Amino acid sequence: MELAFTGTVIEWRGPAPYYFVPVPEEESADIRSVAVAATYGWGVIPVTAHMGDTAFETSLFPKDGAYLLPLKAAVRRPRGLSAGDDVAVRLTVRLPVHGESGRAV
Repeated sequence: MELAFTGTVIEWRGPAPYYFVPVPEEESADIRSVAVAATYGWGVIPVTAHMGDTAFETSLFPKDGAYLLPLKAAVRRPRGLSAGDDVAVRLTVRLPVHGESGRAV
């Protein structure tokens, strides 16, 4: 499953700040439709994300019926991204192939 959207970087304060791009509702609904097959536990969804020419693997975090795309410092810093910046994102949800989870997809 491939999705594309534009989102605004948010900062999640805690012991250390974390940065995320919230996945819009329409795309989150699409992800929920395959979540049972895609998740490897706790509702997280493995994805390959693309921002411009930067590609990285991570997992979406479920939050209030939608998902958050975490942005590691190694992704944010070279692009100069901080809270409030808009970014274009392409996501590929990584579905397991038969045998990885014991389920056929």
